[in-house]
Amino acid sequence: MAEERAWLTGGRVYTQLADRLRDRIASGVYAVGDVLPSEAALCREFGIARNTARRGLAILEDEGLIVTVPSKGRIVTMVSVLSSDAPYSYQRIARELRERIQSGELAVGAALPSELTLRQRFAASRNTVRQALALLEREGLVVAEQGRGRFVTGETS
Repeated sequence: MAEERAWLTGGRVYTQLADRLRDRIASGVYAVGDVLPSEAALCREFGIARNTARRGLAILEDEGLIVTVPSKGRIVTMVSVLSSDAPYSYQRIARELRERIQSGELAVGAALPSELTLRQRFAASRNTVRQALALLEREGLVVAEQGRGRFVTGETS
């Protein structure tokens, strides 16, 4: 891609990669059914290690945006997860919390709402809420402290 040649640097580079690829999917650079560039191509384009590329791609796979097909690569499966009608409740919950973190409404060090509060607000099961929180933890936006709750980390991208 000649569009972006800037290498990724700083903390949580894999989340930056996921963000860039998510933006490309949302903008139509990669349409549903398209094969994403190989790990090696992503490593060259962004100046990152292969494991970093894999971690970034895993985020998109967890979100349901892509699927890995043996012998073919990673294929874009849906774009609707980026719109306001996320197909799964956990994605909708994670998206809203992610937006609140990125906008600064939930500042670094701030406690996230409790599981009970999120369950009531989104009319979701405990497992659904936990799945959304786990996604944010994998992205590095949130950290869980046993017995205390979940908090926004200082490593947002």
